[in-house]
Formats: sequence, structure tokens, C-alpha cells
Amino acid sequence: MCSKKSVSQPSTAWLAHPCLPWFFFLFAAVLILAGTGLRSPWPADEPRFALIAKEMVESGQWLFPLRGGEYYPDKPPVFMWSIAVFYALTGSLKLAFLLPSALCSLLTLFLVYDLGSRLWNRQTGLLAAASLLFSFQFVLQAKSAQIDAMVTCWITLGCYGMLRFMLTERRWRWYFTAFFFMGVGVITKGVGFLPVFMLIPYALYVFRFKQSRRNSFRDIGKWLAGPAIMLVTIGLWLVPMLLVVDNSHDPLLQQYRDNILFRQTVTRYADSWHHIKPFWYYVLNVIPAFWLPLSVALPWLIPGWVKALRAGDGRILIPLGWVLLVLIFFSISPGKRGVYILPALPMLALIASPYVTEIVKRNGFSRLITVIISALSLVLLTAGVAGLAGVDKLLTLQEKFEVTPWWWFIFTGSCGLATLLFVREKNTPLRWPVFISLLWVSWSTWGYVLLENVKTPVNVYDNIRAHHGDNIEVGLVDFAEQFILFSPYPVTHFGFHTPTEKQLAKAYVWLEDNPSRFVLTSKNNLKGLCFDSEKAEPAGYAHRNEWVLLFSDSKLEQCTISAEGIPEYHYRPATR
Repeated sequence: MCSKKSVSQPSTAWLAHPCLPWFFFLFAAVLILAGTGLRSPWPADEPRFALIAKEMVESGQWLFPLRGGEYYPDKPPVFMWSIAVFYALTGSLKLAFLLPSALCSLLTLFLVYDLGSRLWNRQTGLLAAASLLFSFQFVLQAKSAQIDAMVTCWITLGCYGMLRFMLTERRWRWYFTAFFFMGVGVITKGVGFLPVFMLIPYALYVFRFKQSRRNSFRDIGKWLAGPAIMLVTIGLWLVPMLLVVDNSHDPLLQQYRDNILFRQTVTRYADSWHHIKPFWYYVLNVIPAFWLPLSVALPWLIPGWVKALRAGDGRILIPLGWVLLVLIFFSISPGKRGVYILPALPMLALIASPYVTEIVKRNGFSRLITVIISALSLVLLTAGVAGLAGVDKLLTLQEKFEVTPWWWFIFTGSCGLATLLFVREKNTPLRWPVFISLLWVSWSTWGYVLLENVKTPVNVYDNIRAHHGDNIEVGLVDFAEQFILFSPYPVTHFGFHTPTEKQLAKAYVWLEDNPSRFVLTSKNNLKGLCFDSEKAEPAGYAHRNEWVLLFSDSKLEQCTISAEGIPEYHYRPATR
């Protein structure tokens, strides 16, 4: 017979069901892949990576990423390669651009599950994976075509290899595997080496609690082989790149090499030029919201961790020490974005998992989760009703962003309140998973459809085509990558980092050569520089700007800004 449980002591017997892992990963795949193919790449980063991947397939240039014909040195090419492979296989950019992040996130989930199962038991492994899946930032990035979900996967593979080596099997192959994936991580995004920080808490663990293992540090050759493997892995991309650059004698390729090796790594970390935030930014501004619900559980997790540390439990000490080191590492850099600390989240979910079944029984935790769901649901529901009622401030937002989300707000808010109503006190731990899953599914379907036209410049190009037909060329000035990605026309631009006034001067010259050429730019750029704003043709509203077309008749009698030395870059879509 089943034992009787109180409402505050939810049963966890169902976690032992042998088929549960299969159901869990099937559910995770549905949740993460929901909406794939329903939307286009959206700003800020997705159009850039999708354009580069598309251009790789069209041009055959895979070693040096091109962005509208201009070399793109900000990131190594691995992530763009992955999108390009899926684009070549499927022929659909809408499918291809989201698949790498989604598949990498599913692999990350499995790694956390497997680690939890090996370090504790299968039930704990499932709780670790579930804690990660229902964390807000994890699924947010799994559904985004940014590099961070992929580099998190490689970093988690590095941590997986390290922990298998340090805590379970003591086989050097896992240590070497960890460094191999660190190398893959580095050529995906420079921070892929982060798992090496695990050696610091591991050394503390060995010398403080495991005196019998001190002799293991005498295997100097094997310890050094790990970093060597990482360097060899990096060399799989780096060496061919350097050889081609050296033999090309091309100053643009030399500039690419210097930028990606130095400016985008050491300089970007130590002397960032954007996203400047204070030291405490991650702790106060990112973790509380983006790491829900684990952030809410911290007051109950910390005492358990302290107890484990005092007992010398390496399963907690090593990953926890690593998470703290990663947070410190990113906090030291003046340039900060919330997504940078995503790689620490899987290990946080891992070390939270042994305590989950006890924490969800705590009334304080359950009340906090209920308050959060209630607050979010009421805000959405109220905003939706107010929007339908025509409240002025909300109508202003509707006009500004050209989207009417009120019914979606009402639906999502109602789902949250229904979750609180129907998932009763006995099953309180399920409230957050149910709520956040409904939120993600509604966002990935209804939300995608709502925002698709707002997040792309398709309407601008539709207006141009309606007035000027198909046989024109477009020059772009002060624009983002989506204006190349969605262009049905051959595109010319004058460098992403060229000052706007210099771009206008070059566009002034470029228009002289062909009457079928038009320049597309934001209306805000026309301040008496080279062109007459009164003779600009409105092209439509997109990305919070009014866009205008300029042609030969729009030119002033002269342009006083020199266009000397300003480059031209060209991109022609493969299909018209």
C-alpha cells in the first residue's frame, strides 16, 4: 500500500519510474523545439549569424566569415558553420538558424542528468536536468540563435569530463576529453576554456580532504597533456587561418586576424568598449530574474552547501567553487551582458539537485513561487485588459512597436492564474514547471506570429518593390544585418564600422554610376549631409526608425565630406 502523505510533503515516488527519463527528454525536446520554423532571425544577433551562414553556403567561403561581403572578425566561425550546415541540408533558414542552439541545449540537459545520476542517483539526475530545463535563462537561449547556448554546451562537456575524472572514474581519458571540448569552446567563443577553473577547487579538495590523492599531482606529463590537447584543437581552425592570411598578403585578412586574436579577446575582456556595467551587475540585476526558480531557492540551498563543504563533499565543493569563479571572472570585466554567465547555470542546477525534494516542501519557497507566478500573471492580464480598453499609455506603446499583444497577454496571464487554481497545494512543486512551460509554448507560437513582421524589415522592402519593381540595386547606410538578410535586391554597403557621414558621402558618389540605384537609410541620418531630406522617398517604418529611399534627384549640388578611401562591399542574394 502507498503511505499517506501530507499536503506539505509531496510524493517523489514517481521520480523512480523507469520510463520517466524518456518522457522527460521527449518533453524537453518539444518545449525547446516548439516554434522552430515559425519565425525569422530577429535582432540583435540572430540576423548577423544567419546572414554569415547563408553567405558561407552561397559563396563557398567557410574559413573567413563574410557579412555582406565584409570580413566578420568578432567571433570564430564554429557557430556560423553549424547554422550553415543545417541551411545546406534543409534549404530553409527559418529551420536552420535555431537548430544548433536547440540541439546543444538538449545535449547540455543530458550531460547534467547523467552527471547527477552518476554522482548521486537517477532521481537526483532527473531533478538536476529539470532544474535546468525550467530555469528561465536556459530555455530563453535554447530558443535563440546566439552563440551562448552552444558555448555553454561545450563548457558543460568540459565540466562533465573534469568531474568524471575527478570524482567518479579517475580515468585520464575524461580529463583529455574535457580539454578537447574546451578547445572547441574557444573556437566557438573565446571563453570556452572556463572548465580549467575546476582545477582550483579540485586542488583545494584534494589537499584539504583527500590526502591519499596527493600523489596524483606527480603525473606532470598527463596533467600538461590536457592543455596541449586544447591547443591542438584550437589549432584545427587557427593554423589554417593563419597560413591563409600569411600567404594572401591581403591587408583586410591581416586586419581580420589581428582583430579576432587580440581585440576580440584580451582587449574586449580587459578594456571593453560597450555594455559597461558595475561589478555587482550579475548578482543584483541578472541572477534574481534570469536564474528563476533557482535564484529563489538560494536561501535554502546555501545552508546545505555549507554543510557539504564542511563535510568535504567534492560533489558540491568542486562545482560550487567553479560557479563562483566563473561569476568572479565575468564580474571583473567592465563589459557585461546577462547572457555571459549562462555557462555557470548547468553546474548550479547540478549542485542544487540533491536538495530540491526538501526545498519544495518548504512553505516559504512555495509561497515565493506562488507570489512570482501570481504577480507575472496579474501584470500580463491587467496589461491585456487595459490595452483592449484603450488606455492611452498602452496605445502609445502599441503604435510605437506596431504590435497588438493584448489578447496574448490575457491568454498568458489567464494560464498563470489557472495554474495556481488547478495545480493544488498537494502538487505545489509542479506550479512553476507548468507555468513556465505554458509561457514558452505560447511565446513560441502565438508570440512568434505576433512579432514576426515587427522584427524584420520585410515591410520596407515590400514598399520598395511596390513602387520600383525588382530591377534595382540598393545601397545601405547606417543599417543592421537584417537589411541585407531580407533584401530581395543586390546590396552595396560601405562598411559596418564606417562613420555614418562617410557612408553618406560614399553613397553620394555611388549613385552617380547608375540610375537604377537607390540608397536606403534612416530618416534620422539626413541632417543636410549630402542629400536633401525633402526629396527623400518614405520607405516605411522598421526597427524603431523611419526609413527613406534616396536617388540621384535627392542629392545636394555637392557633398563636402570626402569619400576617399571608403570601401564598397557587395552582396547578391542567391535567390530573387
